[in-house]
Amino acid sequence: MNTALNTALENIIGKSIISTSTVSGGDINDAYKITTKSDRFFVKINAASFATDMFEKEAKGLGLIRASETIRVPSLVGFNKANSPSFLILEWIDSGNPDANFWEVFGSQLAKMHRQSSVNFGLEHSNYIGSLMQKNDKESSSIDFLINQRLLPQIELANSHNKIDSDTQSAFDKLFNKLPSIIPDEKPALTHGDLWNGNFMVGKDGNVVLIDPAISYGLREMDLAMTKLFGGFNPQFYKSYETTFPTAPGLEIRIPIYQLYYLMVHVNLFGGGYLNSVKEILKRFS
Repeated sequence: MNTALNTALENIIGKSIISTSTVSGGDINDAYKITTKSDRFFVKINAASFATDMFEKEAKGLGLIRASETIRVPSLVGFNKANSPSFLILEWIDSGNPDANFWEVFGSQLAKMHRQSSVNFGLEHSNYIGSLMQKNDKESSSIDFLINQRLLPQIELANSHNKIDSDTQSAFDKLFNKLPSIIPDEKPALTHGDLWNGNFMVGKDGNVVLIDPAISYGLREMDLAMTKLFGGFNPQFYKSYETTFPTAPGLEIRIPIYQLYYLMVHVNLFGGGYLNSVKEILKRFS
């Protein structure tokens, strides 16, 4: 790190940095472990124009999950609002081995977090999923939120970059007309928003720590759908979740519909074969 960046970090931490080492695993940001005489911290750094806003929204998301007092997230140390590159400083989480009841506790804690509700779907601000803007305008129904705040923005973004054809857009329109008979009418739920294997850690105490949220008061089943997109979690996780906060019958039928959002995010970020997966799901419902 250069001297100016090092000084900016020390000003927020309030201590002198004695060592810095890179942390692997991030696709969007550069990540570091910084050490002082008494503490360690995790730092994300990004020079992109949107990074300051992205880090501010991540900090707000972590704060809302922490305020729910249901599941652990890293504590916020601080972030810069003016300097470039932008950075976010969080507490350092030591990794551990999963407790014997890790998945059972994880499922129960997520279910309790999902019981945190709001008057409307959405949030007071938009945020990010990966490096893409995620709309959170308020909606009164789960279906309107799914269509207007999740699927349509990704479809429009893909269309603007010629990543989606007219037949696929028409298939989405047909699906939208069917959603009222498929998607349950539930209250908004506080959701992580991007819950896959890479966005949780096992803490030193053997319990889960959520990271990298893309939160909203949204559809809780979308969190469950994301957990199943890239291999799925331990079966005990789902059993515990259902015991704590049962889902409506037919969840397995709805899972692919929710996964369309995350697949379209991947179409817009990475392209490749993700559009084929989108088409396969749409074909089932057309």
